[in-house]
Amino acid sequence: MNTALSIAGSDSCGGAGIQADIKTMTCNGVYAMTAVTALTAQNTTGVTGIMEVTPEFLKKQIKAVVTDIMPDAVKIGMVASSRLIEVISDSIKEFRLKNIVVDPVMIATSGAKLISDDAVETLKSQLLPQATLITPNIPEAEVLSQMKILTQEDMEKAAAIILGEFGCSVLLKGGHQINDANDYLLSKEGGKWFNGKRINNPNTHGTGCTLSSAIASNLAKGLPLQESVAKAKEYISSALGAMLNLGKGSGPMMHNFMIKN
Repeated sequence: MNTALSIAGSDSCGGAGIQADIKTMTCNGVYAMTAVTALTAQNTTGVTGIMEVTPEFLKKQIKAVVTDIMPDAVKIGMVASSRLIEVISDSIKEFRLKNIVVDPVMIATSGAKLISDDAVETLKSQLLPQATLITPNIPEAEVLSQMKILTQEDMEKAAAIILGEFGCSVLLKGGHQINDANDYLLSKEGGKWFNGKRINNPNTHGTGCTLSSAIASNLAKGLPLQESVAKAKEYISSALGAMLNLGKGSGPMMHNFMIKN
């Protein structure tokens, strides 16, 4: 069976982070493994506490997994500190990990910064150059490209800047303010637009985690990058379209929509 490793934070409410990654990987047909970067106390209305693991313990988790069951792909989610990013970067090199999908979580939907400036610099200098694919949203792509993104043409320009600087493929997600969930994939083989329809569902907690995990799952199964993205987009559309409604805030999507009661 193909395997995938998620390196990310825990979401106690189950809609994002490690929990979303496990559900997504399982429903996309791969065996999910984890290395937890932080515990959070959160629900659909917000985060009330974060407890980061030590760099030493994160390294132990990654080593324990990969020296026993080597992952066919790795998804990396929010990592808030430079030292943890360094551990992940060093582990990718040491264990020759492949199919690295990075969801560079830096800015919340509200616009609030989620990681420090020095952590952003470490992310850019050490982790992104080792990625197979990164999946920034518009605000994150603006940070990485150092340009304002207002149009689809801007998205293409920003993706080219990011590919040129870091050498990794880019799936720039347009769902924030540009268009109806149209995403732009740029790799060394060229660019491709993935057109999506905006689903009128306010419960979108964990969409970024879910999309990146679904892509990693498809890469783990040996699918090429464009097909991996296309299938992941189909999966997330179905999970949102199931219209799960849980919690008092922005709730989770239905990762297991294909399982009937």
